[in-house]
Amino acid sequence: MTKQDFINQVAQKSGLSARDAGKAVDAFLESITDTLKSGDSVNFTGFGKFSPAARAARQGVNPRTGERVQIAATTVPKFSAGSQLKAALKS
Repeated sequence: MTKQDFINQVAQKSGLSARDAGKAVDAFLESITDTLKSGDSVNFTGFGKFSPAARAARQGVNPRTGERVQIAATTVPKFSAGSQLKAALKS
């Protein structure tokens, strides 16, 4: 599913125009991104939790040359599925 497909589905289910649904989806994604950038997590009870996670520096290998390279530490987004989402996928 592409972002445009998602926007169209939101528009259909909510009764919003495609333009308004697009603005709502963009605002939703921007809000989650801003919250994760600030170091906080976003929790949707039953659906899941978005949180920032620290990834430590580590050694990697360039597959073309076999050369060892140092991969810097970074912060990555993490998603943990909630109980209702897990149950919906099992059935």
